[in-house]
Amino acid sequence: MEVINFSLEKKLSAPGGVMPLEVECTLKAGELITLYGESGAGKTSILRMLAGLMKPDTGRIEVSGEVWYDREKNIFFRPQDRGIGYVFQDYALFPNMTVRKNLEYALVRGQNKSIVEELIEISALGDLQHRKPETLSGGQKQRVALTRALVRKPKLLLLDEPLSAIDHQMRLRLQDYILKVHEQYHLTTILVSHDVSEIFKMSDEILFIKNGKIFQRGTPLELFSKKHLRGKFQFIGEVIEISKEDVVYLISILVGNQLIKVVVDKEIAKDLRPYDKVLVASKAFNPMIQKIG
Repeated sequence: MEVINFSLEKKLSAPGGVMPLEVECTLKAGELITLYGESGAGKTSILRMLAGLMKPDTGRIEVSGEVWYDREKNIFFRPQDRGIGYVFQDYALFPNMTVRKNLEYALVRGQNKSIVEELIEISALGDLQHRKPETLSGGQKQRVALTRALVRKPKLLLLDEPLSAIDHQMRLRLQDYILKVHEQYHLTTILVSHDVSEIFKMSDEILFIKNGKIFQRGTPLELFSKKHLRGKFQFIGEVIEISKEDVVYLISILVGNQLIKVVVDKEIAKDLRPYDKVLVASKAFNPMIQKIG
């Protein structure tokens, strides 16, 4: 099984002074891994070092048997030599180029242009391909940026909170798109996200980064659930409304585009507030709710 090994050390500037980032990890190729933690914990710095945009003070990066960085052996692959796709929050599209030209610009010399046609079809960008970024919505721009990152068929797709500035409905659609291309192209994807419902929906594993260290790692259920809920059906949703009905409480929860209502007792209801993220499980037609995050 192909793996990704990295050991990174870097002194980072932080509000309280210098924060030493020290992370060492082995990841299985083909998975979608999320870096989670507070702002300033070092998540984006880890992405930038993996991409070659920031040089570690010391360490090593090996992807599928290829060494991208080794301080002791003086190996340092440039970003363009690493086989990575990187998507930023701000799209970073060329404003003077059409959608198609933005995609073609990402081709390496000698690469078959058929990949652009393939990606335009998969990404449903056909109607937008001759338009310039200034005429696109935020969701459309991000879809172009995500698609452009796939042109070189990267060994590693790095996503730095790519959906944080997009409205809820478009965010759900782009989550589905990322999962689709992740599976279709057998990518290894590392995502930075603060959105717990997004993390539950998309992640195989989470690395919880705290003060420049990997504080915890595990599945979303392991990291965000105080106790494991078991059930045939499990959904992540957001509490919209809490209302009292006689001796019980009715919780309205938005799951994707659907609003569901669950009856709970006072003990569960007292810990819930609107906008809380919850895990809803159903076992033997008995719904259970647990707050997460």
